[in-house]
Amino acid sequence: QVQLVESGGGLVQAGDSLTLSCAMSGRTVSRYTMGWFRQAPGKEREFVAALGWRGGATVYADSVKDRFTISKDNAKNTVYLQMNSLKPDDTAVYYCAATPKYYLSRVAEADYWGQGTQVTVSS
Repeated sequence: QVQLVESGGGLVQAGDSLTLSCAMSGRTVSRYTMGWFRQAPGKEREFVAALGWRGGATVYADSVKDRFTISKDNAKNTVYLQMNSLKPDDTAVYYCAATPKYYLSRVAEADYWGQGTQVTVSS
């Protein structure tokens, strides 16, 4: 059974940095495309970033490009989201997602989800 457990969320000020972690169990991240999505209150869940398992290609939403970095540690079976220059608009619950497919950029493409971790950015 696949489990994804996020951690690292919290309350920060605008301009601060934060790193989210997603630990995978039951499968290995080296054979899954891993992604991060977020959902703000009253809004739909949206794509943030993904890291393909085949070739390691990364893709980012325009709103986070050049500020966020997705990476993984195969030895720890963990995926990370380094978030820099945080803005109040980044406030949301952040979800880790995984799929054995080569691509992940839409909610419907994810096969597994974590429970989410809250990130709140104050102005």
